[in-house]
Amino acid sequence: MNGMPTETNFDERVHTMTESELSIDEQVERAQELEDLDELRRLSAAGSSDATDILVELAGSREDLDELRRFADAGNSDAADILEELTEE
Repeated sequence: MNGMPTETNFDERVHTMTESELSIDEQVERAQELEDLDELRRLSAAGSSDATDILVELAGSREDLDELRRFADAGNSDAADILEELTEE
Protein backbone atom coordinates (compact mmCIF):
# COMPACT_ATOMS: atom_id res chain seq x y z
CA MET A 1 0.00 0.00 0.00
CA ASN A 2 1.23 3.45 -0.79
CA GLY A 3 -0.99 5.20 1.76
CA MET A 4 -3.34 6.45 -0.92
CA PRO A 5 -7.02 5.83 -0.21
CA THR A 6 -8.58 3.22 -2.41
CA GLU A 7 -11.86 3.87 -4.17
CA THR A 8 -13.57 1.49 -1.72
CA ASN A 9 -12.20 3.39 1.29
CA PHE A 10 -13.35 6.67 -0.22
CA ASP A 11 -16.85 5.32 -0.85
CA GLU A 12 -17.06 4.01 2.72
CA ARG A 13 -16.09 7.39 4.11
CA VAL A 14 -18.64 9.21 1.97
CA HIS A 15 -21.42 6.85 3.03
CA THR A 16 -20.56 7.16 6.72
CA MET A 17 -20.51 10.94 6.93
CA THR A 18 -22.10 12.17 10.10
CA GLU A 19 -24.91 14.71 10.15
CA SER A 20 -22.48 17.39 11.35
CA GLU A 21 -20.35 16.86 8.24
CA LEU A 22 -23.29 17.53 5.92
CA SER A 23 -24.27 21.09 5.10
CA ILE A 24 -27.58 22.36 6.44
CA ASP A 25 -29.04 22.21 2.93
CA GLU A 26 -27.94 18.59 2.58
CA GLN A 27 -29.41 17.74 5.97
CA VAL A 28 -32.73 19.35 4.99
CA GLU A 29 -32.75 17.52 1.67
CA ARG A 30 -31.99 14.21 3.35
CA ALA A 31 -34.65 14.73 6.04
CA GLN A 32 -37.20 15.61 3.36
CA GLU A 33 -36.35 12.50 1.34
CA LEU A 34 -36.69 10.33 4.46
CA GLU A 35 -39.83 12.19 5.57
CA ASP A 36 -38.10 12.69 8.92
CA LEU A 37 -40.34 15.30 10.55
CA ASP A 38 -38.35 15.33 13.79
CA GLU A 39 -35.15 16.15 11.91
CA LEU A 40 -36.93 18.82 9.86
CA ARG A 41 -38.26 20.33 13.11
CA ARG A 42 -34.75 20.30 14.59
CA LEU A 43 -33.34 22.02 11.51
CA SER A 44 -36.19 24.53 11.49
CA ALA A 45 -35.56 25.34 15.16
CA ALA A 46 -31.88 25.83 14.29
CA GLY A 47 -32.89 28.50 11.79
CA SER A 48 -33.34 26.69 8.47
CA SER A 49 -36.06 28.50 6.55
CA ASP A 50 -36.05 25.68 3.98
CA ALA A 51 -36.91 23.15 6.69
CA THR A 52 -39.65 25.46 7.95
CA ASP A 53 -41.11 25.84 4.46
CA ILE A 54 -41.17 22.06 4.01
CA LEU A 55 -42.80 21.52 7.41
CA VAL A 56 -45.48 24.12 6.67
CA GLU A 57 -46.18 22.55 3.28
CA LEU A 58 -46.40 19.06 4.78
CA ALA A 59 -48.59 20.27 7.64
CA GLY A 60 -50.94 21.85 5.11
CA SER A 61 -51.18 18.68 3.05
CA ARG A 62 -51.82 16.62 6.21
CA GLU A 63 -54.21 19.27 7.53
CA ASP A 64 -52.20 19.28 10.74
CA LEU A 65 -53.77 22.29 12.42
CA ASP A 66 -51.59 22.06 15.53
CA GLU A 67 -48.37 22.22 13.51
CA LEU A 68 -49.73 25.05 11.38
CA ARG A 69 -50.83 26.95 14.49
CA ARG A 70 -47.37 26.56 16.02
CA PHE A 71 -45.74 28.08 12.93
CA ALA A 72 -48.40 30.77 12.56
CA ASP A 73 -47.95 31.74 16.21
CA ALA A 74 -44.22 32.05 15.55
CA GLY A 75 -44.96 34.54 12.75
CA ASN A 76 -44.98 32.32 9.65
CA SER A 77 -47.44 33.99 7.27
CA ASP A 78 -47.68 30.97 4.96
CA ALA A 79 -48.75 28.79 7.89
CA ALA A 80 -51.28 31.43 8.95
CA ASP A 81 -52.73 31.58 5.42
CA ILE A 82 -53.04 27.81 5.14
CA LEU A 83 -54.52 27.60 8.63
CA GLU A 84 -57.10 30.23 7.71
CA GLU A 85 -58.02 28.35 4.51
CA LEU A 86 -58.40 25.05 6.35
CA THR A 87 -60.47 26.46 9.19
CA GLU A 88 -62.87 28.34 6.87
CA GLU A 89 -64.28 25.05 5.58
